[in-house]
Amino acid sequence: MISITVTALVFGVVFLAELPDKTALAGLVLGTRYRASYVFAGVAAAFLLHVVLAVAAGSALTLLPQGVVHAVTGVLFLGGAAVLMFKKDDGEEEIRRPADQSFWKVAGAGFTLILIAEFGDLTQIMTANLAARYDDPLSVGLGAVLGLWAVAGLGIVGGRALMKKVPLKLITRIAALLMLGLGVWSLWEAAAA
Repeated sequence: MISITVTALVFGVVFLAELPDKTALAGLVLGTRYRASYVFAGVAAAFLLHVVLAVAAGSALTLLPQGVVHAVTGVLFLGGAAVLMFKKDDGEEEIRRPADQSFWKVAGAGFTLILIAEFGDLTQIMTANLAARYDDPLSVGLGAVLGLWAVAGLGIVGGRALMKKVPLKLITRIAALLMLGLGVWSLWEAAAA
């Protein structure tokens, strides 16, 4: 059974945390050079793989005592909030262009870029934390995949327009405050357990 509440919470957290990330910018760059549907197919597949790995890792954490899980996830959320609050913009990364515009070349480039860039990324760690916290792998996985796909879609299709209307710094601050709140809440639950 999928929990709409958990799915929506995970979607919001992952969406806000991923929006200012360099992979959203990479999707934007790929989307301006290649057919958007081809880029999205590759990026979406890579994000799906990352979420499956993160949910599996988070589900393994649920085998620990509840107080320990809350303490670990609380500390990791606070660390994620600190990373977002104090992160410096390092500019765009170099993106290799496939020699042709075929589906497999473009989707493969998007898949490879995201697979490498996102491995061990903040949103993957957050997804594992959320899977451990809520012990609901389907809801967490669905929320995380939809959040990542939404950011990828925005980055590929409408990233430039969004960044003109909403400052990236504001999005980063909102994501950091949300993670800070989740961290404090998790630590409070750990202390109460």
